[in-house]
Amino acid sequence: MVLAKRASVAPRERRRSKTRELVVKNLDMYLLLIPGLAFIILFRYVPMYGIAIAFEKYNIFKGVAGSEWVGFYQFRKLFRSPQFLQVFRNTLLISLYKIAVTFPLPILIAVILNEIHRMFYKRTVQTMIYLPHFLSWVVVSGLAIEFLAPSTGLLNQIITACGGQPVSFLMDNHWFPSVLVGTEAWKEIGYSAIIYIAAIAGIDQEEYEAARVDGAGRVQQTIHVTIPGIWSIILLMFILRLGGILQAGTEQILLLYNPTVYPSGDVIGTYIYRMGITQMDYSYSTAAGLFESVIGFFLVIGGNYLSKKTTGRSVW
Repeated sequence: MVLAKRASVAPRERRRSKTRELVVKNLDMYLLLIPGLAFIILFRYVPMYGIAIAFEKYNIFKGVAGSEWVGFYQFRKLFRSPQFLQVFRNTLLISLYKIAVTFPLPILIAVILNEIHRMFYKRTVQTMIYLPHFLSWVVVSGLAIEFLAPSTGLLNQIITACGGQPVSFLMDNHWFPSVLVGTEAWKEIGYSAIIYIAAIAGIDQEEYEAARVDGAGRVQQTIHVTIPGIWSIILLMFILRLGGILQAGTEQILLLYNPTVYPSGDVIGTYIYRMGITQMDYSYSTAAGLFESVIGFFLVIGGNYLSKKTTGRSVW
């Protein structure tokens, strides 16, 4: 019995000893983790205390601890609201629209840039498509408003010159979702292509040589070598994109929309802003925000699970 206990203790002591040696050996690296961990704890975990507001009838003067506890009342109120159901529908439609357009485009750009062998042209194109990412949404929104203005906007001037009638893109519920997708595509797809360009650069060049020896053209090389080579990255980015499907670009929409396009452009993020900041219904807006976060969490988990089951690849 004593020998058995000693035998079980010995491996644990060896593991602890190895762990201590590893920590001492890489002490400088662990010390570098402290600022990042402190940031995450202070600005990600500590604020979670505020989630309690979603289950209270929050009073700004009494605080979180002193406010009346109402359980799931705010959530029942949320799900029974016709306005929230419309907002939820808009969020899904705009997010799916953005995914359908802006998710494959960076992959296509990366594949096309991979086929450009003159470095001067390649770097010029890369710089031109990357630059919009570094503009704030305030600047991009201002440019979009000027470009789409009904009377002075360049696009409407072209439409008028061709014999058409000016279109109020930012006041029309039919066009507004397309404006959101178009401005986000212009701003982000170039920068989003960087990760795919890096993944393509990591593909073994011998695979392309073998494909050329077998008679494969450029299109066939793309289909049979490039896409399979970056498939794991595509899958990773898609799973991460699923987690933000209910965000739909709140900052962008706040800067572009107006009450006229609420029926098509109002999303959960802007709804939370209006209810929480302008109407000061903090408990209701917190419940809506918590709902958005929980759905995003389960979408990431579900997407990862389905990917693992169907393709054998997953993030974790």
